[in-house]
Amino acid sequence: MTSSFADLKRGAGANLDRLTNELEKLNKPQAGNSGPDDRFWKITEDKVGNGYAVIRFLPAPPKEDLPFVHMWSHAFQGQGGWYIENCLSTLGNPDPVMEMNSQLWNSGIDANKDLARKQKRQLAYYSNIYVVKDSAKPENEGKVFLFKYGKKIFDMINDLMSPQFEDEKPVNPFDFWAGADFKLKIRKVEGYRNYDKSEFSSPAPLTDDDDRLEQIWQSQYSLQDIVSPKNFKSYDELKARLDKALGLATLNTQERAFKAPDQAPPPAFKAAAAPQQSVVDDDDEDIGMEFFKSLAEED
Repeated sequence: MTSSFADLKRGAGANLDRLTNELEKLNKPQAGNSGPDDRFWKITEDKVGNGYAVIRFLPAPPKEDLPFVHMWSHAFQGQGGWYIENCLSTLGNPDPVMEMNSQLWNSGIDANKDLARKQKRQLAYYSNIYVVKDSAKPENEGKVFLFKYGKKIFDMINDLMSPQFEDEKPVNPFDFWAGADFKLKIRKVEGYRNYDKSEFSSPAPLTDDDDRLEQIWQSQYSLQDIVSPKNFKSYDELKARLDKALGLATLNTQERAFKAPDQAPPPAFKAAAAPQQSVVDDDDEDIGMEFFKSLAEED
């Protein structure tokens, strides 16, 4: 971890390999608080769903190792209500929804696979950013915020750091001096947010004023706090929540594992002998957890 701004500047450009290794780990397949949070920045969309802003991804905060963290979560509605929880797989621990989804998927039954897809985990990343340009809310410009984003934007970061072609030079977008501004461009395509036109600018220092850079660096929020174990319920608590949401609390073991909504469990089901595998995870950019939470609160 970097404990001083001088160390950060001396190591500028040297962290690319380590960050690239972390990206490779996250790219490999892996077996809530409600209410607004003013630490977070969100782009403003116009009436037709378009949005534009320029942001700069920032280095790892003081006393932390990485400029991003990732969080897996679940958000779905069952017969007994909503299940909206952080997934213990974020911490590398067993999670009851992941275990159930593996059983459902490996059953080979289409209805069970549909249920597993409905319950699949969703991925979000978190970084500190500096807002360079926000025409819709200019009061945000020049400030540091937390930014929650999905796999599509993360893939753009990954592509910049690990380019596919030999004529492209790797760039660390989290670097104050050799990084690059990110032009965030949002459109509505077939009713969904689309980020395909977003792009990084040419590498350039955020500013030549080291005093200002140190001020920005010191004002960042902790990323490790976001994925702290304190933000996760225990396995037993999640299991109880899951059983309640799916209306499984009074069912026997076989029914609990394979009962789909409005469907009787298979009468002669035999578990698959092959190793269990996880359902394909969600890579949708607009995770929309706040929307799901608002629905749950209305029930």
